[in-house]
Amino acid sequence: MAIPGWVNLDIAALPGVDVVADIERCAEAGLPFAADAFDGFLMSHVVEHIRNVLPLMTELHRIARPGASLMIRVPFGGSDDAWEDPTHVRPYFLNSFGYFSQPFYWRADYGYRGDWQPERITLRIAAALVDGLTPQAVMEKVQTGRNVVREMVAELVAVKPVRAADAALQRAPRYIIDRIAPPATSPGSPG
Repeated sequence: MAIPGWVNLDIAALPGVDVVADIERCAEAGLPFAADAFDGFLMSHVVEHIRNVLPLMTELHRIARPGASLMIRVPFGGSDDAWEDPTHVRPYFLNSFGYFSQPFYWRADYGYRGDWQPERITLRIAAALVDGLTPQAVMEKVQTGRNVVREMVAELVAVKPVRAADAALQRAPRYIIDRIAPPATSPGSPG
């Protein structure tokens, strides 16, 4: 879906697409943009389809201005939505986005050179599943239950210059619980 006023990128020249590029090939081809060109990015249900996401995140970091925002929307790894689609190649969990920051690489150098600080992780949960629970009980349910979280939204910020690979520099994001209403069912649908 194209967003007016944004540079809309896709692998195919669809209506509303401004730039055609294969983000799966960032390790070989990069992205066709200058360094420090963008203030913000939105990737809605994209990264779970990418086999080698670190080159993509490195390229996004290259073309991001210092302090640029990146919003990533994905199915939560503990949900059927993360696994049922045969085009999904990896799940994402609460701590997955930390690996897009340099401080997480204090144990080993895998060649990743981006640095995205996860600021906020929003968990979109059906209100009926968590109404009346304390925040700790909700998080326990998220971490141990299946199909609790409908969608996870990660908000990251580009850190430039890149920080050292140092565990002492790791900073946890703020976690938000977004209680949502169940989807409306249409006549004749199970519900």
